[in-house]
Amino acid sequence: MSTTIKGPDGKARCQWCNAAPEFYHYHDNEWGFPVSDDRRLFEKICLEGFQSGLSWRTILAKRDNFRSAFQNFDFDKVARFTQRDVNRLLKDEGIVRHRGKIEAVINNAKRARDLVKQEGSLATFFWSYEPDAKKLPKPQSVSTSAESIALSKDLKKMGWNFVGPTTVYAFMQAMGLINDHVHGCVTRDKVERARKRFKRP
Repeated sequence: MSTTIKGPDGKARCQWCNAAPEFYHYHDNEWGFPVSDDRRLFEKICLEGFQSGLSWRTILAKRDNFRSAFQNFDFDKVARFTQRDVNRLLKDEGIVRHRGKIEAVINNAKRARDLVKQEGSLATFFWSYEPDAKKLPKPQSVSTSAESIALSKDLKKMGWNFVGPTTVYAFMQAMGLINDHVHGCVTRDKVERARKRFKRP
């Protein structure tokens, strides 16, 4: 069974793009490209938590609404959210109205603030878990790794919520800590070049 599909331009891409038209842009321009911006890293780990039990298509479709609801994922601002904000968000039809996940974002914002004080940035901490590219399994063949398990455990020890190993692995795939585009995908080489140019924090 092929691991790629032909995109609108005739070029091969990861097969999961075929699940929704909007996936092509996300796949070609975001997924797997290395990120060192703390706000984007925080946003992504929060959205991966929201995705738990749901499809990424659901979350991607609501991403702008999430950004509006959570102050563009500025964790210094979100850390100051109160119960009144929780109640407001539970009424917001533009996002996933799950109390536990909403409260996890607020909690994790506080933990993120602490982590920045401790490590200097979220990027410094997250990128310290980057696996050895030479030891990676075949792309898209696993849903966790030793590194995602370790990162998940360490985040939980620091009080983060909704950061299980599978959630963390998806975060690592998306934020470029690994290049999990399948071989033959037109974007794989672009991500690889971006990773070579990328200055690790």
